[in-house]
Amino acid sequence: MKFASVISLLCISWTCFSQIPSGKSVISSLHIFDVKTKKTTEILKEHRHFEAPNWSVDGSHLLINSLGLLEKISPNGTKLGALPTGSIQKCNNDHGYSFDGKTLYISSSDPSSGISGSLIFKVDSQGGQPVRLTNQGPSYWHGISPDGKTMVYCAERNKNYDIYAMDTQGGAEIRLTTEEGLDDGPEYSPDGKFIYFNSFRTGKMQIWRMHPDGTNAEQMTFDDYSTWFAHIRPNGKEAVVISYLEDQKQNHPFGHQVKLRLLNLKSKKIQDLTEAFYGGQGSINVPSWSPDGSKFAYVRYELEDKKP
Repeated sequence: MKFASVISLLCISWTCFSQIPSGKSVISSLHIFDVKTKKTTEILKEHRHFEAPNWSVDGSHLLINSLGLLEKISPNGTKLGALPTGSIQKCNNDHGYSFDGKTLYISSSDPSSGISGSLIFKVDSQGGQPVRLTNQGPSYWHGISPDGKTMVYCAERNKNYDIYAMDTQGGAEIRLTTEEGLDDGPEYSPDGKFIYFNSFRTGKMQIWRMHPDGTNAEQMTFDDYSTWFAHIRPNGKEAVVISYLEDQKQNHPFGHQVKLRLLNLKSKKIQDLTEAFYGGQGSINVPSWSPDGSKFAYVRYELEDKKP
């Protein structure tokens, strides 16, 4: 979700261009990583900027965002068209499905609301006119409870970014973290016992987990990388995370050397899955495991000279 600073954290495709060097444009490639074979397959490569694949619960498509819209891509890279989101046309890279696959949660600004910053909406998984859930911005969706009753998200309130929970029917938000510094990327384990998140509370961005009520926070990673976004494998035993090779403090920028790693949620041991590649913001912001947990999707980037 976040990029250049804790003050300016939202990255939509059309705002992330501010991080692209002058005279350059972006090439995006959508990849699928097979955990058993340890091989990655490029299924789509385009001379444009797209981000943050989700995998649909029925396995039929991946969902990406680009220029404020959501697009469906088949697992073999066929473009299946845009998913309709009514009047909400500024979707950012924080989106995902409920565990039963019936509901899609999206984050987007909505100029007609009179509320500044990203807000959270829900919509039928086939598309339609979204229903707004949050009444304050900025708010960025990241996870849903297995029973579909509670969503968790990152939000800035009183100049600090923390993790909040809310009933999926709407209502009052519940603050789950209170530490100074950025807490982000909350995601439920499939059994509903934990919420995993990344936090800067120790002065280094690391993966943590807590109980759904915000208690018993426990650190899960302990190395020198800046590590974000624990996406829990459907078996509940591992999580794929993204790590910056160089410390990025509280930032999650586009266009740096990163690698994807697999975290064992019992032993806390972590292993590299990919070599270092050019990515970061937009590569794997949201849950992207295949329904059977054998694969996950992510995005790599390249830069090219702009054509005159």
